[in-house]
Amino acid sequence: MKQTTSQNLRLGIFTLLGSIAFIAIIYFVGNKQSMFGDTTQLYAHFNNINGLQPGNNVRYSGIGIGTVREIEMVNDTTILVKMEIDRKILQHIRKNALAAISSDGLVGSMIVNIIPGTRNVGTIVAGDTIKSFSRVRTDDMLKTLSVTNENAALLTFDLLKISNQILQGKGSIGILLKDTVMGSNLKETVHYLKVTSQQTASAMKKLDDMMVSLNQKGNVVGVLNDTAVAGKIRSIVVSLDASGKGLNKSIKTLDEIITTTKNGKGAFHYLTANPESAAKIDSIMKHVDEASLLLQQDLEALKHNIFLRGYFKKQEKAAAKAKQK
Repeated sequence: MKQTTSQNLRLGIFTLLGSIAFIAIIYFVGNKQSMFGDTTQLYAHFNNINGLQPGNNVRYSGIGIGTVREIEMVNDTTILVKMEIDRKILQHIRKNALAAISSDGLVGSMIVNIIPGTRNVGTIVAGDTIKSFSRVRTDDMLKTLSVTNENAALLTFDLLKISNQILQGKGSIGILLKDTVMGSNLKETVHYLKVTSQQTASAMKKLDDMMVSLNQKGNVVGVLNDTAVAGKIRSIVVSLDASGKGLNKSIKTLDEIITTTKNGKGAFHYLTANPESAAKIDSIMKHVDEASLLLQQDLEALKHNIFLRGYFKKQEKAAAKAKQK
């Protein structure tokens, strides 16, 4: 009887512990799969899910927020992934967030990783579809690496072929390396090019200095650049042009006078070229001088005349008063 009671007690304890363990496992698994919390659904479309399965985790910035509830094939290029998400997390996920499928570690199961968006947009609501992007798959990476390796092999072969030709003195580079005379000439040419470049730079500097000096106000070009001076020069040129025209008219008139004189016309020719006319003029001037002398003597005699003496005295007094004033 005691043995049966002990066995029943052990069996009851074992059953109780098993039930507790089963309940704990169900609780932890259900909590992990968001079976007992307040959840909602979000959606994302992918063209390749890379082995993602229902029950895989959904993470937001590395934090587990839900699980993959269902995967549905929409068409040959689109796969719909339904996610069960903790409702409390929705207030932190922006509308421009992105969903990507990645691996949970190097050899772990696949997960849906939601990448946060910027803060200048609103938050998502239950039932929204998140934009997605596909990461580069390992197969694609291996394929690209394979093509790259093939190209690298071809490039290495070509480089080796070119190097052998250069070492054998073939081609332009090989000739330059092997031919010492051509190398010397090339070196000399480079030297002269360097000297020419230096001389050109020096000449350009001198030309630049000359242009700067010409633009200064103390030089002719600098003076011509001054608008006030240019106006004065323009005025002077106009005056000189007018003076030149007047001088041309004067020269033309003088030339006409000289021509008339040479042709025996005019009073000037009559006075200079006719000796008889000159003698007559001299005679006339002599008689004018004699008449002037006689007239002066007659005036002096009139001053002493008794009848006219008073008149001349009055004239002398008036002249004296005018000088005093």
